[in-house]
Amino acid sequence: MHSNFLKYFDEVARQGSIRKASTVLNVSSTSVNRKILSVEKQLGAALFERTPEGVELTTIGAILLEHCRKTLHDFDRTRILMDDLRDLRTGHINLSTIDSAIFGILPAALHQFGQSFPDISMSITTAQPDELMKSVASGETDVGISFLFEMHPDVRVVTEKFAPFGIIVRPDHPLAERTNVTIDDIAGYRLVRTIDARGRNSIIDQLVSSVASALSTHIFSNALFIAKQMILDGRGIGIYTKIGFMDEIARGELKFVPLMQEGLNDIRIGTLVSASSGIDPVKRHLCDVLGRLIGGMRLDT
Repeated sequence: MHSNFLKYFDEVARQGSIRKASTVLNVSSTSVNRKILSVEKQLGAALFERTPEGVELTTIGAILLEHCRKTLHDFDRTRILMDDLRDLRTGHINLSTIDSAIFGILPAALHQFGQSFPDISMSITTAQPDELMKSVASGETDVGISFLFEMHPDVRVVTEKFAPFGIIVRPDHPLAERTNVTIDDIAGYRLVRTIDARGRNSIIDQLVSSVASALSTHIFSNALFIAKQMILDGRGIGIYTKIGFMDEIARGELKFVPLMQEGLNDIRIGTLVSASSGIDPVKRHLCDVLGRLIGGMRLDT
C-alpha cells in the first residue's frame, strides 16, 4: 500500500472524520476519501462505516490500523537511525587486529568504511590475540579482529568464521601438490615462524606445545611481512591460516595445504567488541563490513 494511504488512514481513524483528517493533513478531503475507497476496493472490504457524524472503524479496519501504526512507527525509528548515521560526521574508532588481517581483510574493509564515514578518524594497531582480547574487554579497543582462543567474559563476538591452519609453501615445493599434510610430513623441512616478541613463542607454541618441538625452525620473526618474504624466497615453509596470504595464493605465488592436526584445524577468527558497552551505528557499520569480508573468504581449502 502507498505510504500516503498509511498516513491518511491513521489520521482518519484518529479524527473519526475524513474532513477533519484532511484539515490536519493539509490535503483535500476528496483526495483522502479517494485513497481510502481505492484500498477498500483492492481489499474487497470496508475499512470504515460512514455515519452522519463521521466514520467508524470496521473490524477489518481495526486490524489494518494496528498494522498501519506499527509500520509507521517502525519507519519513524528507521528514519531516526538514518538521521543519526548522517549526523555522525566526526568521531574516532580504535581498531586492533592480528597482523595477518592487515594483508587479507583490513585494506578492503577500511576502503568500504571510508566511503560511508570519510571523516571518522581511526587508530589501527596490531596485537597478539591475548592482549587484543584484554584491550577489547577494557574498552580501550572499540573493534578487534582476532583468533578466538580463550574468550574473555567481557568480550562479545559479532561475527566469526573457521580459519584452519595449514602449510604455506611455494608452488615448486615437494608438498605443494598434497591435498593435506601431517606434522610428520613437515618435520624434516625448515620452518618460518611468526613469534610474539614479548615471549618468543608463536601461536603454534600456544596451541599445541607437542607440535613445536617436532619442528625445525629456521627463521623467527615478529613481522608477518618478513615471514612471507622468506617463504616466497624459498627459505622455509610456514604454518598459518590463509588470511595473510590470500593475494599471493590467488596469484599462484604460494599454495595453502591443509594441516591435519588436532587443535589447529578448528581455529576461528572473528570480530570483537566489548560486551559491556553498546554498538553505536558507526561501530556496527564497521563490524558489518568486516563480517561480510571475513564471511566471503575461502579459508578451508
